[in-house]
Amino acid sequence: MASLPVPAPISSPRKYVASDCDAVATIRDAHHYTLSPEDTVAVSIKAGMDVNCGNYTQVHAMAAVQKGNLTEKDIDRALVNLFAVRMRLGHFDGDPRSNAVYGHLGAADVCSPAHKSLALEAAQDGIVLLKNDAGALPLQPSAVTSLAVIGPNADNLGALHGNYFGPPCETTTPLQGIKGYLGDRARFLAGCDSPACAVAATNEAAALASSSDHVVLFMGLSQKQEQEGLDRTSLLLPGEQQGLITAVANAARRPVILVLLTGGPVDVTFAKDNPKIGAILLAGYPGQAGGLAIAKVLFGDHNPSGRLPVTWYPEEFTKVPMTDMRMRADPATGYPGRSYRFYQGNTVYNFGYGLSYSKFSRRMFSSFSTSNAGNLSLLAGVMARRAGDDGGGMSSYLVKEIGVERCSRLVFPAVVEVQNHGPMDGKHSVLMYLRWPTKSGGRPARQLIGFRSQHVKVGEKAMVSFEVSPCEHFSWVGEDGERVIDGGAHFLMVGDEELETSLALGVELKE
Repeated sequence: MASLPVPAPISSPRKYVASDCDAVATIRDAHHYTLSPEDTVAVSIKAGMDVNCGNYTQVHAMAAVQKGNLTEKDIDRALVNLFAVRMRLGHFDGDPRSNAVYGHLGAADVCSPAHKSLALEAAQDGIVLLKNDAGALPLQPSAVTSLAVIGPNADNLGALHGNYFGPPCETTTPLQGIKGYLGDRARFLAGCDSPACAVAATNEAAALASSSDHVVLFMGLSQKQEQEGLDRTSLLLPGEQQGLITAVANAARRPVILVLLTGGPVDVTFAKDNPKIGAILLAGYPGQAGGLAIAKVLFGDHNPSGRLPVTWYPEEFTKVPMTDMRMRADPATGYPGRSYRFYQGNTVYNFGYGLSYSKFSRRMFSSFSTSNAGNLSLLAGVMARRAGDDGGGMSSYLVKEIGVERCSRLVFPAVVEVQNHGPMDGKHSVLMYLRWPTKSGGRPARQLIGFRSQHVKVGEKAMVSFEVSPCEHFSWVGEDGERVIDGGAHFLMVGDEELETSLALGVELKE
């Protein structure tokens, strides 16, 4: 093998590129992009990959060199990147235990109090309050004489973890979290044989509910319904879950609380519309501290601030073929589109939705307005193009013609004033969107500019700042694949608040 090139200086550290597991083999075996294993390894390494997760490159790289698909120089480049990183990590500096930074790390560094606290914080912040009719939540522990905990995910360690996870330091199930507040006043029944709920103890669950002061149901999915390589064919809760929930709600003395442990969305329209289900919480797969986090939300020691990261579609959406990945809706054929940006059908809950125990208000401010052209003079000399009928007849700029430097100088701040009107301190998640004056021509209905989370005490206000880039946030991609910015009005949105901004075409540069 030829001598290796001199590694880059530490001031400009090298990095390495790794493939996804089995991704190199997939290039030939699934995508049929290449004809032979040697071609496959060659195109991967020449494209910049340094190491393959899997053994496909290890098995076929030598043959690729022997056949001339790869050169030693190609291999050397990958080796330099890989070994330079190992050198930076101190792998060749003698006994690793002598390394002051990494040499003495152990289990205690993983399961430290700070890391356990972070696991709890992440679980709490990820909980989304989807429904809370008549203040069903939070519960006051001292006022709860008895509470029925029902559901296959209430005491299921597997429901705490997602598809990929390391061994947790410790775990708290939702049942354990609730018992930490109520002790023996909490009574438990799984109600289903598993989250698949092929068999439900509906009568026993209804009886427990009718004899309890409050009821919390822990339902949802598990890795048996959704994981890598396992797709769902329905958005409904599996098996007998819906029937069990409805029976328990009908038997209970007061509206019940439904907690969903699931990674993907579920169509719970029946629960959303049922007045006998007072509150719905989404906990996701919340990790080792998930049970404690859920209990803290249920009993008011944490004010929920999570928002949905995806649109929750109704079951009817499963009729849309998964092979049709068009984003934009096609009303002529009834195709509803995909994602919050383009979807025009019914939803169970919208992207970004989430409630709080407190009432928050927001006001927007911006330095960029119709009366302040400011840096718009930067657009002088950029040719405006007139859109056709499919573009709504609006003139626009090509982002690539504006250029990186001018785009950076068009950036402006937008500030949102958030006020907490009570009754609880808590975080408030602020999502800022961009809305175009028309959806014609394939423009999105709206587009997320960014989100911020701010803790605000009762009665206080806080300022939340966003950096808005017209080239990034005001632009959209037309059918010709070009990213453009329309001239004229654009609307910044936060909740029900809107603030109009404007890009005026044809501004001449003034010295």
